[in-house]
Formats: sequence, structure tokens, C-alpha cells
Amino acid sequence: MSAKYNKVTGEIIDTLREIAGHKHVLVGEDDKERYSRDEMAIPKPYRPDVIVKPEDAATVVKVLRLANEKRIAVTPRGGGTGVCGGCIPIYGGILLSLERMNKIVEIDEENFIAVVEPGVVLADLYQAVEQRGLYYPLYPGEKSAFIGGNVSTNAGGMRAVKYGVTRHFVLGLEAVLPTGEIVETGGKFVKCSTGYDLTQLIVGSEGTLAVVTKIILKLTTPPQRREVLFIPFNRLQDAIQTVPDILRHKITPVGIEFMERDIIDIVEKSLDREIPLHDYEAFLMIIIEGESEDEILEDAQRIEEVCLRNGAVDVFVPGSERAKRELLEARERFYPALKQTGPLETADVVVPRSRISEFVQKAKEIALKHEMPILAFGHAGDGNVHLMLLGKDMAEDIWKRKLPQVFEDIYEVGASLGGVISGEHGIGFDKKGYLAMTMDSELLELMKRIKKAFDPNNILNPGKIFDCY
Repeated sequence: MSAKYNKVTGEIIDTLREIAGHKHVLVGEDDKERYSRDEMAIPKPYRPDVIVKPEDAATVVKVLRLANEKRIAVTPRGGGTGVCGGCIPIYGGILLSLERMNKIVEIDEENFIAVVEPGVVLADLYQAVEQRGLYYPLYPGEKSAFIGGNVSTNAGGMRAVKYGVTRHFVLGLEAVLPTGEIVETGGKFVKCSTGYDLTQLIVGSEGTLAVVTKIILKLTTPPQRREVLFIPFNRLQDAIQTVPDILRHKITPVGIEFMERDIIDIVEKSLDREIPLHDYEAFLMIIIEGESEDEILEDAQRIEEVCLRNGAVDVFVPGSERAKRELLEARERFYPALKQTGPLETADVVVPRSRISEFVQKAKEIALKHEMPILAFGHAGDGNVHLMLLGKDMAEDIWKRKLPQVFEDIYEVGASLGGVISGEHGIGFDKKGYLAMTMDSELLELMKRIKKAFDPNNILNPGKIFDCY
């Protein structure tokens, strides 16, 4: 790392304690270790010099003003559930943990709005809005994630076919710029044609432009009925190629997931229970919602007809709410279960939906060439493919040597099919070396100029997305 940042001195720690309170400024080695990584597999931890836990935007303002004046790197952190190293303090400095900023400020039932702080846990948000008869429909798959992290990476998930991704539900933000100014963007309205849309510029910027301190979220009403269909195929390509046909028939499921048998086997061992029809090679899991049982039944029958016409073996419909929950829980367990098998890296490529089948086939060919096992699953309804690179039967030195070339080959294929290197996880620290493969140099330079305008001293989450000194 060649960027020049100043160290956090004892004097600066004393000032931070005056700002945030003594017990909310941590310098112990155990604390530094705990905040040195996220869910990304890294060869070594990157410890911060100090951890600061602000309670409000005013505290964030003071911390950032101090850091900007002293030229100290600041790394914002949410729940630490990311997989790309987005909250790893690679330059040390100040780790700004937003865990104490966890208030649900308001639920406005008349305007279908929730105003929340970034440290609100997703599970708590779901519960709070549902108690008021409302619904936040996005589900990235990790209930312990913070909503601020979802905003930072523009998280998607299993319900994106119908509802889109996080940015489609963010109406406004309160954020603190690296220089210490507070800005408010958007508001409690659903349309705006007044100047630049800075809300959407900050959404997905991975904490490199500003520290989000408040979020205005759009809510909706909950569906009356939900059903889950689990559909086995003899070939993965048949399963994937079925998806465009479903959408052509003017059926809009909440989500369409595809998966391979090998992943089902791993999850069954992790959960210690069998998944229905588990002996086939590939599966679609389709989630549908409706306002009545008749509507759900009609959509399910149409989906069944399309799937059987495209080579499906059967269509399993759970007979109870518990059976639905167990199917969805199995899908949620994919990543944790795969992590238990040994060394693991993930590629989060998105391609046009019509090219998913071709992309997965080419990825399998890459795996064969490099003799590295790759498992594929993902959000077939929006083209987001998760490739899991497994190193459990490989010597560590060989695994580390092969990974960069495998990633490069995968991303080159994704780019050749009109895709990009991340659909929902972000770039973070992990993927920045590959960003130029799917982005013109002019566009990359424009992004760097935007970063410079927000953060002239490059103190905020430096080294993420791209290097900009």
C-alpha cells in the first residue's frame, strides 16, 4: 500500500474520546482483531489503529473533520457481513463502526415510509414495519446485515425480479461528507426532477463518498399469499433456459433462483435434513406472491406448464408454511454451508438474462481447464450468477496461485457476454483489480473525479472500488 496517511496518535485518541465518549473509542488488540475483517477470505487481517462508535450524525461530523484535518484514513463499517472487503481498514486509521446508530426513527403509515439509521439490523426492520401492517420487500439473504450496508452496496437478493434492488427503495439520505458537512438528499416523495440525483449516486458507492447517517425507505403493503415452487431438472442448462420462457409468458415471480445438485448435497449435510426431490442435477426455486389463493394457483399452474415443457421432471409445492420456510432456509444457507467445506472464493457476475446459460457453461469450462471445482447458483430472474470457487482438495499454495487467473478468465467471459463483475456484492477491496475489464477508462476516470470532488484528501474508505491518490 503506497498511500500516505498519518498514524493515529495518543493525542488524537484523546480527542476522539472527547468526541464520542471514552467507552466508545476502542484500542485493545482483541477489538482491533474483531474489526479487521468481514466475510471475505483474506490471508491476513488489517487492523485499525482505533475503533470509534458514534451515536449520531453530529459525532460523525466531528470525527470526519478531525480525520480530514489530520489526513487519517476512515473506514465506515456496518454489520461486517460483506464478502468483498468493503469495510476492511486496509490503511489502518479510524474504523467508524455505525452499530450504535440503530434507531428506527419513524414509520410513516400515511406515506408508506420508514426513516432509519444505518445500524438498523434488517431483521428488526422487517419486524417493525410488519407490526404496522407494512412491508419492506427486499431480502438480500442475510437478516443480520445492517440496512446501511445494503445501501452502501445496493444489495439485491432473492426478491429482485419483482421488487428490484435497494436503490429502488431509497427515497432520501442524510449523509456526512468526508470534509464534515452534512447533506440531505431526496425526501418523503416518490418522484423528483430537481437537480442531480445525489441520493442514487451515494447508494452503491460503498462508503467512499459519504457516511450515510439516515435513510428514507419506501415501503409497500404485504402480499396476502406467497408460494414457493421447487422444480428439478436433469440438466442445469434446461433449468436456466426455462427462465426467459417464464418471463415471456407475462408471469412476474418475486424471485427465480437456480442451483446445482452438489450445493443441495452440501446444504443437506449442514442442515441435517433432506430437501425434496434432491436426486436430480439442477433446480429452480420460484417464489410467487398474490392477493388471493386463486391468483397464486393460476400463476403456479402457468409456471408448471412452462417448466414441464422445458424439461422439468416435476414441480414440488410445499404443503405447509413450515415446508415453505424450510425450503427458503435451505437457500439462505448456501453460502454459510459452502464456507464450512474449506477455502472458498466467490464471483458475483451479472450478465443479460438471455446469456446466463452460456456464461455458466463457459465458467464450467474454465473450472475444468484450471482443475478448480466451481459451483453455480444465483438469481436467474435478473442475471446474477454466483460462482463458488472451492479449494478444499487443493494445496494452499496452488489454490492461491490459481485464483487470480481463474477470476480473470471468469470476468473476461462475463464481459464478453455484456456483463459486469458484480451484481450485488460490490467491488470493495477484493475485486478492484478487475474493474477495468468491464469499464471504459474514461468512465473509470470520471468516477475518480467524482470521488475527488466528495473527498479531496481521499480519507474515506480509501483503496475500495479503485485506487485514487
